[in-house]
Amino acid sequence: MKEMIRYGITLALICLAASASLAIVNSFTKAKILAQGLSEEEASLKEVFPEAANFEAVKSGNEVVYYKALDKDNKIIGAVFKASAKGYSSTIETMAGLTPDAQITAIKVVSQNETPGLGAQVAEADFSSRFCAKNAQNLNEVQAITGATISSRAVIDSVQRRAQDIRELMGYGR
Repeated sequence: MKEMIRYGITLALICLAASASLAIVNSFTKAKILAQGLSEEEASLKEVFPEAANFEAVKSGNEVVYYKALDKDNKIIGAVFKASAKGYSSTIETMAGLTPDAQITAIKVVSQNETPGLGAQVAEADFSSRFCAKNAQNLNEVQAITGATISSRAVIDSVQRRAQDIRELMGYGR
């Protein structure tokens, strides 16, 4: 019985040491991880709306709803937003740029875990380029990827729906 208690105490001390080590490492790396995430977000913003000089987050509470794309004189030239939808095997999150006249400047798939070789093609430039200069109100003309229709339609439909929401929030209406 004493031996079992000793093993239990030893195991508890090992777990405590491991937990403390993880907490210490987390405290040192948390800021760097957060900064890296912000850096990637900024790069994605520039990628989908390259004409913008800077971006201003529009929030609801703590959540970013969309970003205003601003020129060098801080005039609004459009918006950048995120859209997400369930694809074939994962949620596909995209970022898209939108001009006031409802044109998509570009899209970028920022996260997905679709089937490699099929649904994962939604993250490739060939598919993303199909959205450039298309009217956000009629993205049905964007051709889906053969063999990955569910994933393609998820991206197309989510961008179209979210673009309409953003246009209404910005006061551009239908």
